Amino acid sequence: MTVTELVSYEDALAVYDPVMGLEVHVELGTTTKMFCGCSTALGAEANAQTCPTCLGLPGSLPVVNETGVESAIKIGLALNCEIAEWCRFARKNYFYPDMPKNFQTSQYDEPIAFNGYLDVEIDGGEVFRVEIERAHMEEDTGKSTHIGGATGRIHGAQHSLLDYNRAGIPLIEIVTKPIEGAGDRAPEVAKAYVAELRELIKALGVSEARMEMGQMRCDVNLSLRPHGADKFGTRSETKNVNSLRSVERAARFEVQRQAAVLGGGGTVIQETRHFHEEDGSTTPGRVKEEAEDYRYFPEPDLVPVAPSREWVEELRGTLPELPRVRRTRLREEWGISAHEMQSVLNAGAIDLITATIDAGADAASARKWWMGELARRANEDGVDLASLPITPVQVARVCALVAEGSLNDKLARQVIEGVLAGEGDPDAVVQARGLQVVSDEGALGAAVDEAIAGNAAIADKIRGGKVAAAGALVGAVMKATRGQADAARVRELILEKLGVQG
Repeated sequence: MTVTELVSYEDALAVYDPVMGLEVHVELGTTTKMFCGCSTALGAEANAQTCPTCLGLPGSLPVVNETGVESAIKIGLALNCEIAEWCRFARKNYFYPDMPKNFQTSQYDEPIAFNGYLDVEIDGGEVFRVEIERAHMEEDTGKSTHIGGATGRIHGAQHSLLDYNRAGIPLIEIVTKPIEGAGDRAPEVAKAYVAELRELIKALGVSEARMEMGQMRCDVNLSLRPHGADKFGTRSETKNVNSLRSVERAARFEVQRQAAVLGGGGTVIQETRHFHEEDGSTTPGRVKEEAEDYRYFPEPDLVPVAPSREWVEELRGTLPELPRVRRTRLREEWGISAHEMQSVLNAGAIDLITATIDAGADAASARKWWMGELARRANEDGVDLASLPITPVQVARVCALVAEGSLNDKLARQVIEGVLAGEGDPDAVVQARGLQVVSDEGALGAAVDEAIAGNAAIADKIRGGKVAAAGALVGAVMKATRGQADAARVRELILEKLGVQG
């Protein structure tokens, strides 16, 4: 199936209802692995952060990471889940080269958190409730690097390298119940859900949830059901999608692909699929197993986890203000619309703006610079806003310089340019570049006199009552002062000297 064989999205939705299930894996930010004391720090030499336990050597025994359990409970509570009074781990058996034990320690029929929900807001202000089936604890696999071949995948590779440093890192897998009723907005709902979940995870402080680094990744399960039918169709599972945009594109592509298969009289195969960022397509991976194929059985080397109700309630009391509640509060404090707040969220600017306000800026100015000049620069450089080499404290100082009249907007943009270029803090850039606004009345008066003398016809129009023509003289003064004059004060001086009321 190639991209050219897809049916249009609109034609697909005219016949079928999409049904989704989203499985999100979150890599916890613990200092040690889930069942041993090996470090989880990044950047170590391959296979240096391993031990007999995470390598599954005979005689080694696992021990549960308490912080991992605590993080799982916090996630469950934030997702409005019930927290199990008693649960246990299971062995998930399958042959996979980057799992050295040849089984994964996970949870199966007894997860630590279950029956929850997360409300997400999609463009237009509509709130969609995504129901959570479960959130369970498990461990990550190692990393395979396939050498040779054109795609970087195992097919066509000459050989593969295995790094087990990541094997055993704590994961929480969050599984939704079937998401029905989203209709043509199903891909948008998928993206909004993962975005909201990412914000929640970051707010809890249990993971940085950086999708581009694999700290959070989504498996997109999707099937099509003819309008009016009750039975779900056969699903595909697009694995390890690692950006919000890609989650939406993967869901949309699968709607179009599966509609083409079914419309042509074919059968959708239950399989995993790979997502391709370059064109938004998916390709087959392996035939998808059912749960019984994994031969789950209780992990004999780990005791059950039985969190006391007192501990659970204690953890509930530590939960921060959750993202959606916080956004509603900030939107009211900042005096902006729901659409404007959605734009701030999409830009990843909420924390940056909040920190800038905390550093002394007013809300309007902080939002103006982060969502304007800085967002433009981030877009040009192809990076996230938070990756720009400028801090909220520095942006707050730029706002202060503008507010006190030391800078106008044009000069402020040059100061920001200097900070981004590594020339120092805003005050140092102002000093080094000589960017301060010309506020000396004598110098301004002289510049205004020159502008009037050099533009006599325009000056006569202003004297005759065409006050709007003063803009041309303001422009002449601003040019003469290299943009470093206070435009409002220049206009006042022009009108005063021409004897005209503003």
